[in-house]
Amino acid sequence: MLRRIHSLPGLVLGLLLALIAGSGAVLSVQPAIERAAAPPQSLTIAETAAAITAAAPGTQAITRSANGVVTAQVRDTAGRRVLTVDPASGATLPEVAEGPVMRAVKSFHRSLLLGDGGRAAVGVMAAAMALVLGSGLWLMLRALGGWRRAAAPVHARGAKGWHARIGRVALVGLGVSALTGAWLSAATFGLAPDGSAAVLPRATAAAGAPLALARMPALDRPLAELRSLTLPARPGEMLRLETGAGVALVEPATGAIAAFAPVTWGGRVWEWAYRLHTGHGLWALGLVLGTAALAVPVLAATGAAIWLSRRRGAVRVPGNAPMAEAELVILVGSEGGSTRGFAASLHRALTATGARVHLGDMDAVGPMPRARALIVMAATYGDGVAPASARRFLDRLDGLSPLPVAVLGFGDRAFPRFCAYAETVAAALDARGWPALLPLDRVDGQSPAAFAAWGRALGRALALPIAPEHRPALPRLHGLRLISRRDYGEAVQAPTAILRFAVRPRWLGGPRFEAGDLLAVMAPGASAPRFYSLASSARDGFVEICVRKVPGGVCSTFLHGLQPGDRLRGFTRANPAFRAAPAPLVMISAGCGIGPMAGLLRRAAPGAERVLYFGLRDPASDFLYAEELGRWQAEGRLTRLRTAVSRAARGAERGHVQHRLREDAARLRDQIGRGARVLVCGSVAMGQSVAAELDAALRPAGLSVAALKAEGRYVEDTY
Repeated sequence: MLRRIHSLPGLVLGLLLALIAGSGAVLSVQPAIERAAAPPQSLTIAETAAAITAAAPGTQAITRSANGVVTAQVRDTAGRRVLTVDPASGATLPEVAEGPVMRAVKSFHRSLLLGDGGRAAVGVMAAAMALVLGSGLWLMLRALGGWRRAAAPVHARGAKGWHARIGRVALVGLGVSALTGAWLSAATFGLAPDGSAAVLPRATAAAGAPLALARMPALDRPLAELRSLTLPARPGEMLRLETGAGVALVEPATGAIAAFAPVTWGGRVWEWAYRLHTGHGLWALGLVLGTAALAVPVLAATGAAIWLSRRRGAVRVPGNAPMAEAELVILVGSEGGSTRGFAASLHRALTATGARVHLGDMDAVGPMPRARALIVMAATYGDGVAPASARRFLDRLDGLSPLPVAVLGFGDRAFPRFCAYAETVAAALDARGWPALLPLDRVDGQSPAAFAAWGRALGRALALPIAPEHRPALPRLHGLRLISRRDYGEAVQAPTAILRFAVRPRWLGGPRFEAGDLLAVMAPGASAPRFYSLASSARDGFVEICVRKVPGGVCSTFLHGLQPGDRLRGFTRANPAFRAAPAPLVMISAGCGIGPMAGLLRRAAPGAERVLYFGLRDPASDFLYAEELGRWQAEGRLTRLRTAVSRAARGAERGHVQHRLREDAARLRDQIGRGARVLVCGSVAMGQSVAAELDAALRPAGLSVAALKAEGRYVEDTY
């Protein structure tokens, strides 16, 4: 529901909101121009009034804008005129002309050039903008994990990532503009207090010759307080003085205040709403709000792109049985729709066996009188919370008859709380007495292979011959041409190649990627892409990966068969957690796992503390990036290199990378205690051994790998 509240007004009114915001950005420069043109103003109102009336005897009123521009309304032989004047001398100054273009922009911003009807429409759109911003803030906080993580990095990529990052930066400025715009519009139509001047009682001036303006006590106050000063048009009338405090009538004969009406609270609110919205009197803030307004067209465009992406990814489920009649029930907790795609693949496989299967949202859980099993497929949103379609699931379990249940979690190991919501669901079902059809399992990074393996296990548990396959829609593929290859490891029966591909530059439509991101390669005949960690960034001008040839491996065999000039097609996927940081960096890798580390070091600035642990078999055969590592050490990009040789070395020199960690336990405790970040890349077994060794090293300091993961300071890329 909240997502609809956020998206519908933006989709319907997006273009108009973008135009109104753009016109507001143009108008935001006007107060700064006026402030720059205004002369210094250290005088009193009395001194200014005396100077102006002496220079222009027909002066009827004097006005000072919030930006410091002083004008005089004059009636003389030349007729009625409004002059911009110097407050010190009264001399006429060149007018800060608004111009026909600026007037048209202002009219469009206030009323869409449609009069009162347009003013009302603009007010409604300002209120809609406030609603969109409020719901967007709530959605963003849910995704990031609450107020305490409001400034945490945004991991989304593409339109979704830009929408979140730009929206977060511009949120406060846009919120101020939307709320003040809605208030001013409401005041225009009498729905809120406006800035009308206070009403004063009628009064007649006392008899006597008028006192010189320069000597009037009521005018002996700083010029900055002046809003307007109206002079008597005929004998017996008083001066009318309006300041920020209120409106006063001044006796001409004595210069004293005869009556005073303070500004109302509604007047103060209106004035501040006006100043905040227009920047008048707050020119620097006006420029900030104008800059924020430029974000609206970008937010409208990225929001529309996100909506279209969701529409294209919407999953249709033919032959979906009602929940009350289904033999098997699949319930999905999904935020963006990708988990629902996996569920639809499972639904097709189960339906093909002749079973009656229902697929629905977790929030729609209800009585399942004919079901023999429940299958829950749950993604995790943000910092371990329920996704959009599963927020009320746990509350609705009470009163339902327990069934055998299988829970499958979907997530990304780059995030600290990987599959946390699926774990919560599994624990809640177990506590309520629902028997486990299968142990809780997890799918990392939307892996079709992991899903297929779980699906086969589910088929065995249900005694149904299923082998579900899920082929997610592939992103845009990019053409890559192999330009060089370096081969290693033949002598140690571990053939490995560093493959470098030419790629289009970003400005010609090439992919955007960083070292540590993933390259997806679809080998001929493969049902799903294979992912490889990138050893380069787009700024390097090439794509580089390290590939070990796996016996029977379809994709690695295909890649090892490529020669310079050969081509393939692939796409990149962000891995935002796997990044360098200003803090000290501990990099731990083995074999091809050195690839992303090399990419990070290639772009690193000299000086920061960076330590690399690298496990290999034989320096004469599979020492990947040996020459580059020596150069990066000499340049100061790499502080220290620790190698672990598992075959060629003898005695104490022989070992695996975890043995080097054990030797350096005290040094690692010190580095991590000083805020160092740990990146690990290699096989799953190597990653498990490294985690165990680091846990042992950190235990005396009261630290653990789990705690570092929760802080985002320990990131694994294992395969």
